[in-house]
Amino acid sequence: MMSDAGPKPSVPYQHLYVDDEGVSRFSKCALTDYELKGVGPADPQWNDKMERGEATVVFTVQPVGWVGDWHENPAPQWIVVLSGRWWIEAMDGTRIEQGPGEFSFGGDQGCVERDGKKGHKSGTIGDEPCRLMTVQLHRDPVGRCDFT
Repeated sequence: MMSDAGPKPSVPYQHLYVDDEGVSRFSKCALTDYELKGVGPADPQWNDKMERGEATVVFTVQPVGWVGDWHENPAPQWIVVLSGRWWIEAMDGTRIEQGPGEFSFGGDQGCVERDGKKGHKSGTIGDEPCRLMTVQLHRDPVGRCDFT
């Protein structure tokens, strides 16, 4: 039997969004809407259940040295790093790096091109491919930190 589930979790993620001027930016957000609940006879676990909707799961392998020049995410999507490392740069110049177990939300659809930049750039880091899992949501983009 489980002893103590501990305090309600707050799990950080980076949210790439489009501001009112059409520029992509990152915001540090956290998933916080957790509920302690069991699944069948299993001990209770913390769950933050997202809104139900259609989605497409895509697994991606970016080769060593891969660079994706300026582009928008193909759909509002959760991006989870499975192995390797990568970087993402927003139009405002903010650059983040992520490794295994880290995740972000790509909601930069609808950017306005500025100085040859639209959306974000990204690429692999190091001497191994970066393996990602994306969950593309079939919905309109969400605003900054709208999953909290």
